[in-house]
Amino acid sequence: MNMKIETAEMSSVEKALERATDVYGLDTSELLERAGELAEQAKGEQSLLYALNHITMDQPEWTYVAAELYASDLYKKAAEHRGYSASEKYGDFYKLIQELTHVGIYSKELLFSYSQEEITELGQEVEPERDLLFNYIGLFLLADRYLAKDYEGRLFELPQERFLVIAMTLMQNEPKERRLKLVKEAYWAMSHLYMTVATPTLSNAGKSFGQLSSCFIDTVDDSLDGIYLNNWDIARLSKDGGGIGIYYGKVRALGSDIKKFKGNSSGVVPWIRLLNDTAVSVDQLGQRQGAVAIYLDVFHKDIMNGFLDLKTNNGDERRKAHDIFTGVSIPDLFMKRLQEKDENGRSIGEWHTFCPHQVKQVMGWKDANGNALGLEDFYDEKDTKYFSDKYQEAVDHPLLPRKTYRAMEIMARIMVSQLETGTPYMFYRDEVNRQNPNKHTRGRGLTSIYCSNLCTEIMQNMSATTIVKEYTDEDGNLVMIRKPGDFVVCNLSSINLPRAVKADVLERLVPIQTRMLDNVIDLNTISVGQAEVTNKKYRAIGLGTFGWHHLLALEGIHWESEKAVEFADKLYEEIAYQTIRASMQLAEEKGAFSQFSGSEWHTGEYFERRNYTSERWNDLQQQVATTGVRNGWMMAVAPNSSTAKIGGSTDGIDPLYAVEYAEEKKNFKFKVTAPDLDHNTYDFYRRSRHMLDQKWSIRQNAARQRHIDQSISFNFYVPHTIKAKELLELHLEAWKQNLKTTYYVRSTSQAEIEECEACQS
Repeated sequence: MNMKIETAEMSSVEKALERATDVYGLDTSELLERAGELAEQAKGEQSLLYALNHITMDQPEWTYVAAELYASDLYKKAAEHRGYSASEKYGDFYKLIQELTHVGIYSKELLFSYSQEEITELGQEVEPERDLLFNYIGLFLLADRYLAKDYEGRLFELPQERFLVIAMTLMQNEPKERRLKLVKEAYWAMSHLYMTVATPTLSNAGKSFGQLSSCFIDTVDDSLDGIYLNNWDIARLSKDGGGIGIYYGKVRALGSDIKKFKGNSSGVVPWIRLLNDTAVSVDQLGQRQGAVAIYLDVFHKDIMNGFLDLKTNNGDERRKAHDIFTGVSIPDLFMKRLQEKDENGRSIGEWHTFCPHQVKQVMGWKDANGNALGLEDFYDEKDTKYFSDKYQEAVDHPLLPRKTYRAMEIMARIMVSQLETGTPYMFYRDEVNRQNPNKHTRGRGLTSIYCSNLCTEIMQNMSATTIVKEYTDEDGNLVMIRKPGDFVVCNLSSINLPRAVKADVLERLVPIQTRMLDNVIDLNTISVGQAEVTNKKYRAIGLGTFGWHHLLALEGIHWESEKAVEFADKLYEEIAYQTIRASMQLAEEKGAFSQFSGSEWHTGEYFERRNYTSERWNDLQQQVATTGVRNGWMMAVAPNSSTAKIGGSTDGIDPLYAVEYAEEKKNFKFKVTAPDLDHNTYDFYRRSRHMLDQKWSIRQNAARQRHIDQSISFNFYVPHTIKAKELLELHLEAWKQNLKTTYYVRSTSQAEIEECEACQS
């Protein structure tokens, strides 16, 4: 039965459509005409449901109508809870901060750092009209997950106020004479949706709880203390909302000796199961279970003894860990072994796996300080095969136990698990360490980076934390002294490519975005001390992007084209230039990161390896050598699912799921269409992610990886009918194209895989 929207509600719909026309240039005349013909309809939720039900690929503009109606509801709720007229949309900003500080939602730092006059001036920057930039799902996600509410769940904060509070928080320690200008600039960047901050920052900045960083990576020492202290550290970080990556390649394998007693080690699987229980038990701010990824080397003896089957549904459930994610660290030599064939074309490459503890016992390799080294501690440079030579030494040693397989047998197990569960992730360890700009802290040929994070985009120096001693002090307190290792912290933020590129604001945007990320390092309160130390030692940040497919559609570029590869190369070189330049300018103002001297930033090798030879790059290289850079690592492309939706665009660097589909989570199911869908862009969205030739995706990613100093969350999308040979070819092509990592293998038969919320940026 047709129903009609009453006059007042009709006015709201018309107004929203007219604004959609003004803001987006949409042709809404037909929508207005059809809306005017509707029969009687109640106000409020019914009109919103009407708008939502009309979001289709034929009428995508209705998402902005729904967003306007939803925003009106948010204004009413905030006005009711804060005690002002809903017609004002936004109330008194200073009173909001006062009230939420008084009840303990906001941190006292805001009122301590800023005067009433300053807060009032900043409140005048709020532009309610910028709420019109949201589509419906973006505004819903922002309101549902991130806007500040009181302890009873009542809405107080509105979208523009969240952006302004984040800006105030991140700029609070800047010099007072220009602090307000920087706050306004950060608000400009966020409120125009030119960028998004990481989920922990978006949710927690300005509040009295939670931390601001996205992910953490730890290295587990091969000792009972190391294993249990890692578990304790992971529990504390998981509680505060961080995604976790853990390297287990140093832990001894099943059947190894303990204190010279043979065959007593239970291997890595029981310890990983313990971490699985921690992830489930220690949820993140009461909202979701912890998210943990465990990495193991393909030359570790336990790789085929339970690790690759941890998440699969076959086998002994007592050796399963369904709630963690897995990653495999792979050297170039293994990929070469996969390609060794006999005269009949059959794979014959052998691969030997070892216990890392036994390697250290038998081989006796030492570093310059006399510390024992294992195979995991070497990587291959292009000119010198440090790992390959040590691996061959281990193979040739008659007293070193090993388990031998065909390399293809291991790869087959990897691919079977990937098609069933999406994991393990692939981590190409030699390329990662070759490209590391800060390898000088350990030395060429010695591994500095053992694994990545939960979303495979972070590549930073790692080392295990160890116990120095334990004693009782004069007051009877038990004291444990730990030597901190490099416990990786990633601080993320992403450029909304279609908005920022089309508005031509990268040169203005990247400096304020880089400053915001750098300030997170000093403002954050991390519960694990060694993570805090590492964060300030390297000052690593991860500036990334989302909306790649959206941008291609707007530019009229097909995914499967040489033009897309060339565009990726050109655009990401520009982003790299602006980011390095911004970090250099921050170093000039605030000082370089502590390990700059001797790094490839300092020597210029970073620029030379990438063949940056233009005049502007040469000038920047000279400036960096003189001034330094503020941040040891600068760029990383995260998955960006939730925050891309808030920004009204497509996820990360992924192709779109479909032109029209249903977005479904635990508490909602909405119709979604491709962003900026019309007769011009349709053809560039038409081939969805599982239809596209993944080799074009690899080539695009290789083009952008050249300019990214860390890595990229890069998924394979394959049909469930894919042949093993075809999937193997994709992995080989990714390795040959010098990718550092690949993320999930997503087949059409898998249930939708939950993304790591922490890495959304």
